[in-house]
Amino acid sequence: MKNKFFLLAPLALALCLPAFAQTNSLSLANPSGTHAPVVEESHTNTAIVPVPREGRAMVRTEVVLKRAQENPGPCDIAFIGDSITQGWEGNGKKVWQQYYEKLKCLNLGVGGDRTQHVLWRFEHGQLDGIKPKVTVLMIGTNNSNNKDNTEAEILEGVTAVVKQIEERLPETKLLILGIFPRSQTFSTQRGKILQVNQALEKLANGRNVFYLDFGSQLIEADGSISKAMMHDYLHPGEKGYEIWAKAMEPMLTQWLGQN
Repeated sequence: MKNKFFLLAPLALALCLPAFAQTNSLSLANPSGTHAPVVEESHTNTAIVPVPREGRAMVRTEVVLKRAQENPGPCDIAFIGDSITQGWEGNGKKVWQQYYEKLKCLNLGVGGDRTQHVLWRFEHGQLDGIKPKVTVLMIGTNNSNNKDNTEAEILEGVTAVVKQIEERLPETKLLILGIFPRSQTFSTQRGKILQVNQALEKLANGRNVFYLDFGSQLIEADGSISKAMMHDYLHPGEKGYEIWAKAMEPMLTQWLGQN
């Protein structure tokens, strides 16, 4: 009997090996144990895919599209951005009157806009026909909300906007502004914005594209943002718009040939 056992044992082991190998190959191919291949989900950067706004935001979008259509030809400055830019008509109204009322300027800011919405506006005529000497761009803060877009995705979105402005307005001087700091004090979101700003600075070429970041002037020495500066820690009050205008003034004076 002992001899028969030793003869049968290798045979039994050989019969088990194919089944064992087959089970392992299935588990490696697909955790479910089926023959279906594992398909990786593709990811699209939403910050570079043009999409329209909806609801009340679309009303404002139509306003700024019409504003551009009704002011073809040369102008001094075109401001492009989100609610912070739109705010020149709100908290920044007095500062606008002081610095820009005497010039021909277009406020093309739409509250809530992200890079993808600005790209949609460009596709629907926002820059057609206008010829600004200077274009001031600040966009991207709304892309930084929660997990909507990563730092790299926001950078790609702003870069796409910059490239469109360069192509559609080849004679303008483009001033890219660093995205303003936000939140009452230090936060992950503010850190995300700072990382994006560091990369945005690299878009400047010193010829037609320039970069300006004065975010440090909007925060306190301890890193906090005061209610006097931003009542909701996002949108500047009059004091913030005054800082904004003064920061740009030397560059604008030079480019517009003002005395």
